[in-house]
Amino acid sequence: MSQLSLTDSDRVEMLAAVGVGSVEELFREIPAAVRFQGRLDLEPALSEPELVRHLEELAARNVDTTRELSFLGAGIYDHYVPAVVDAVLARGEFLTAYTPYQAEMSQGVLQAIFEYQTAICELTGMDVSNASGYDGTTVAADACLVARDVTGRSKVVLAETLNPQVRQVVKTYAVGFGLEVVEVPHTDGTTDPVLLAAASQDAAAVVFQQPNFFGCLEPAPELAAAANEAGALAVAHVDPVSLGVLEAPGNYGCALAIGEGQGAGNYQSYAGPHYGFLAAKREYIRRLPGRIIGETTDLNGDRGYVLTLQTREQHIRREKATSNMTTNQTLLALAGLVHLSWLGPQGLRELGETCLSLGAHAQKRIGLPLAFPGKPTFKEFAVRVPGSARETLAAARKLGVHPGYALGRDYEGMDDVLLVAVTEKRTPADIDRLAEVLAEVTG
Repeated sequence: MSQLSLTDSDRVEMLAAVGVGSVEELFREIPAAVRFQGRLDLEPALSEPELVRHLEELAARNVDTTRELSFLGAGIYDHYVPAVVDAVLARGEFLTAYTPYQAEMSQGVLQAIFEYQTAICELTGMDVSNASGYDGTTVAADACLVARDVTGRSKVVLAETLNPQVRQVVKTYAVGFGLEVVEVPHTDGTTDPVLLAAASQDAAAVVFQQPNFFGCLEPAPELAAAANEAGALAVAHVDPVSLGVLEAPGNYGCALAIGEGQGAGNYQSYAGPHYGFLAAKREYIRRLPGRIIGETTDLNGDRGYVLTLQTREQHIRREKATSNMTTNQTLLALAGLVHLSWLGPQGLRELGETCLSLGAHAQKRIGLPLAFPGKPTFKEFAVRVPGSARETLAAARKLGVHPGYALGRDYEGMDDVLLVAVTEKRTPADIDRLAEVLAEVTG
């Protein structure tokens, strides 16, 4: 145990305290046949400078978007994270905070969560938000469970244009919670409200994505109306960055709004961890999973924050719990709050408009045929390439450009379709480089 700072006298004292004379005697109850008798086959220890050099060499093998040009999206995006986000998150009271079990002793953390909930409600047009979820996939499953409990129905309808990972997580949850999952196929890149309405009969929830996984804008108000007419809860999975230019789901008839918050305040971080958000109309507040922080006044009339609702199985009877998750993503959700506060309403609108204009410019500059022509898009769009999209990706990566995501990984008949994401961090010169590389590898 040479890595521990124990002296021989320390060991003697500890052994005496437990009533044995040696380490061998301490482990005498463990059969000799299963005890390790030799030495571990490890390389010699490194000095601190040698260790730092070794770690730097390992880190240099990784490539990030500051070293190679990336147009990857498909749920995780390379948006700009302002310096103020890291400055706030690095404060010790936030960085070291864990679940506030003695909640009212953690007023700063509670206020941060309360402000986060407020921002999510304003963004989505909803009345209440929980304190965040693990990611944009698990909150979708949670929303389906809310709908099941509210409606008493067990069927869940998913649009095929919903992120494949989200659909898979819902299906995984469905097995344990007795849910029947029905998927509605897309029609030329978007969901047909008529087909959705037919599938929604006797459904608890209808979940669709706006913008959808192909980057196309869905007829969201019509989809929500189809769900409502069937007595199902309409659930919109939305990109928070898009809500500066797109209508909030609470304003077109949705009961719940969910999504992956990564694009607001979080780095790509190898696809996680990030935070999911879940907001709803007021009547569903007692079915929401996780925690909800409230604002109140103390005996002196001063403002304070309290852990108002916590419907987790750690706190209430298991059969009444809405989630078995042990915590939320407070620190990463705080990053989202800081970013959204830094942007403000006008900044969020300008960010959305920038993504829109750069996406439109990229479509023209690339010049490849669109997979879904005529469909409006936000910051992602799908193009068809000659031959295999995966082969196109491999060839482009050798030139230092990651041109997108191969949709054939998740959708049959799309082996030649490439999903391209353009955020505000991509410049016109970056787009020119993308066009040049794609022309070279597909020509």
